[in-house]
Amino acid sequence: MTTTPVVRALGDLAHGTAHPGTTACGCAPPQVLADRPDGTVVRSGPVVAKAHAADSDTPALMARLSLAASPPLAGILLPPLPTPDVPPAGTGGRTVSLWPYGRPVDPSDPDAAPWEEAAVLLARLHRTPPPRALPPMRGPVKAARAVSRMCRAAPGGPASAAVLAAWRGLPGWARAENPVPADRDGHLCHGDLHLGQLVRHPAPEGPWLLIDMDDAGLGDPAWDLARPAAWYAAGLLPPGIWLRFLDAYRAAGGPAVRADGDPWPELDVVARALTVQTAALALAKSAAEERSPDEVEQLMIDACVRIASLPPELASEYAS
Repeated sequence: MTTTPVVRALGDLAHGTAHPGTTACGCAPPQVLADRPDGTVVRSGPVVAKAHAADSDTPALMARLSLAASPPLAGILLPPLPTPDVPPAGTGGRTVSLWPYGRPVDPSDPDAAPWEEAAVLLARLHRTPPPRALPPMRGPVKAARAVSRMCRAAPGGPASAAVLAAWRGLPGWARAENPVPADRDGHLCHGDLHLGQLVRHPAPEGPWLLIDMDDAGLGDPAWDLARPAAWYAAGLLPPGIWLRFLDAYRAAGGPAVRADGDPWPELDVVARALTVQTAALALAKSAAEERSPDEVEQLMIDACVRIASLPPELASEYAS
């Protein structure tokens, strides 16, 4: 296990929460689940401890995290465990939260991925009236930050130029320059939906629940459908799986798209934004690691090349 002060502190906190008191135990050492600038996550048995990003807006983050304990969202979001009032020494003052462990999606079994369950959970989340005042969800901000990161890590070059051109072709509200259109605002959104944000709890066979509310808030619910829509448009998600996801979302009354017919009037811009975000991150990561983009990353970069080569009125046709 990596032995940074943050990892050690989280491991001790998770272990102490899982095994209160001084009774000796024979459990395995704490396991690092993630260690990135946007969050460090460590598991000890049934407990997961997370140190959130050091640059988080603390009041906004606490408002987002409080959603997981809100009674109207029971059965949709994984509820937290009680957290110490003072972050443990070694975490640098970062906000820390505690969670029960849930079994994640198995990446080795894509046919068993819970696309329909994810769609239903999203629809239920989007239909739930916000229980309290909340900050905007961070979908557009994450896309803008990815482009800035690419420009720092991989300036110049035809691939970066194509991603920038696709980015600049988006309307201002999708580039976090202006508020979202008023008729799409105000829904409760997850803000960073992907299959890594679902777990079964209680593990191993409990119901699927959404996790990680660091980007949640109010906004256009189409952003939560943007990643699977972008994957479908770029050829990463088979049409059959995309239609299963979309049909399940609609059947559950999700408000992000119309109840039937063409969903792309609502999804076109956000899917393009997520395509740009994913391609920008791919270029930034591959440059930092001094390697070429892998096959999946290249598909998203190629999608940006197609978007950038089309006139604005045809940009939504990048899937073809």
